[in-house]
Amino acid sequence: MSSVLNVPTLQVNVARKVFPAVAGRAANHVLDAILFDVEAGSFVAITGPSGGGKSTLLNIIAGLDRAFDGGIRFSDPNLNVAFVFQSPRLLPWRTVRENIALVLPPNDPRHANIDELLGRVGLADAAHAYPEMISLGMQRRAALARAFILEPDILLMDEPFVSLDDPTAQGLRQLLMELWSRRPTTVLFVTHDRQEAVMLASRVICLAGAPASVVQDEAVALTIGERVDRDKVRAEQNRIFGAA
Repeated sequence: MSSVLNVPTLQVNVARKVFPAVAGRAANHVLDAILFDVEAGSFVAITGPSGGGKSTLLNIIAGLDRAFDGGIRFSDPNLNVAFVFQSPRLLPWRTVRENIALVLPPNDPRHANIDELLGRVGLADAAHAYPEMISLGMQRRAALARAFILEPDILLMDEPFVSLDDPTAQGLRQLLMELWSRRPTTVLFVTHDRQEAVMLASRVICLAGAPASVVQDEAVALTIGERVDRDKVRAEQNRIFGAA
């Protein structure tokens, strides 16, 4: 996988994350001793069981949750960060094109790139459709376009293809890799799907335990061409995680 030297690096240090006791529920110690660096231009998958703290970690990295012990350090404080959530989060009263344009300042020159990007993600004919008029897969294409129009230095993705049928999810994975190869950026991609992690990422970080900590951190030894070969992906998945 390619790398870009001017993309900022990221240092993650979450010594402890606890959700406080609420309404009779005991405090929930979610994360413990999470420490890793992310190289510029790398594609890192964070995987682990559902409910195991992956999304909490991504929210901390994004700055959406600051109630933790530790620190998140970017090599450039002025970097541009984009977040793709589990839900596409498109405004229902705006068209697909308007949803993408919304993340840009009014006079930003990147507005001129929207139509070209819509064509690249297969949404040129849906540019003036409202979210309820298109499929969930198309909505997620729009969410990808909205993230990439920002030309982010770091792209955070929280299970963006969850709940899709396999052909649709696979098509979106290929689209993501195409967009990423055109403009490599640092990606942190949360997924509970180990095969998806190996198919996409150059490195896999696995969380496990209660509280969750890093139990595995390993490079993925696949070329770009090998990532479309299900047998090779399965073999690499078995090498990293062990045979199911």
